[in-house]
Amino acid sequence: MRTPIICASIFPLEAIVTTEAAAPDVTETTSATAQTTTADVSQTPTDAAPQVTPGTEGGLPEGAATDLANAVDPLTGAPLDPSMAAAVDNAETARSMAETLQDWLIVGGPVVWILLGMSVVALSILLIKLWQFYLPAPEGARAVRRSLALWHQGHTDDAIAQLNTRQTVPAVLLLAMRGKRSGTDLALLREELERVATFRLNQLKMLLRPLEVIANLAPLLGLLGTVLGMIVAFQNMEAAGSRVDPSVLSGGIWQALLTTAVGLAVAIPTVAVHSWLERRVERVAASINDAVTQVFTHQPKSQANASGKVVNAA
Repeated sequence: MRTPIICASIFPLEAIVTTEAAAPDVTETTSATAQTTTADVSQTPTDAAPQVTPGTEGGLPEGAATDLANAVDPLTGAPLDPSMAAAVDNAETARSMAETLQDWLIVGGPVVWILLGMSVVALSILLIKLWQFYLPAPEGARAVRRSLALWHQGHTDDAIAQLNTRQTVPAVLLLAMRGKRSGTDLALLREELERVATFRLNQLKMLLRPLEVIANLAPLLGLLGTVLGMIVAFQNMEAAGSRVDPSVLSGGIWQALLTTAVGLAVAIPTVAVHSWLERRVERVAASINDAVTQVFTHQPKSQANASGKVVNAA
């Protein structure tokens, strides 16, 4: 009869032992959770310390002291130094353009180099012709108008004084007025005027022929470079056999077409400049013809009155 009592007394002891053994685990878990929370709280200010609110002192982006071009205003977002940012952008643009030009020169080969040399020659001729047409102003329109007005009024000396020999039209007109006033034979005077006018116009036409040659040859050279590039591209295809890579063909084609593009880029402005300069020479020739014709057809009033008196006296 004691055995059940002993068993009954054993089970409560085991429950007590189990409860006492589990109690430390709960305590340890609670303490570990408390330590973790404490560690997170202690670490939170340290992690958030470097983050500074924009607009406060020391809130510039990292590297602003060394790279002013990327520095921005924290309030507006605008660059702190626009002039330096623009300078950096311009430098990057110029660098990229220079690299692109260098790549084109390498890919285009000797044809592109020849076209580049032709463009330099065309630009040099353009600068020379601009100096020739604008600094002396070959038409001399104002001086010619004043001189012809004085000539028609009979003030021959004043009309001649308005002219100079540096400009094309005034120089020819000066020769015509002097010859007409001195009574030179009209046939000889016309021959001399034609010679001087032709010489002056040839000076204005100088270097126009090389400009015309460049305008005509540039697209042909570009086409030649394209044909040579296509030949090389198809030779590469043949060498590849059945394992042809389309990228190889497309790369060879655009490299070949590059020379045509460069040739047209050189030829188009050259043709426009040549046509404009030719038109200027034609205008100068027309001005010479008009001014000299007025000298011969419009007799000064003093000479007309003198001839009238002679006729009346007769």
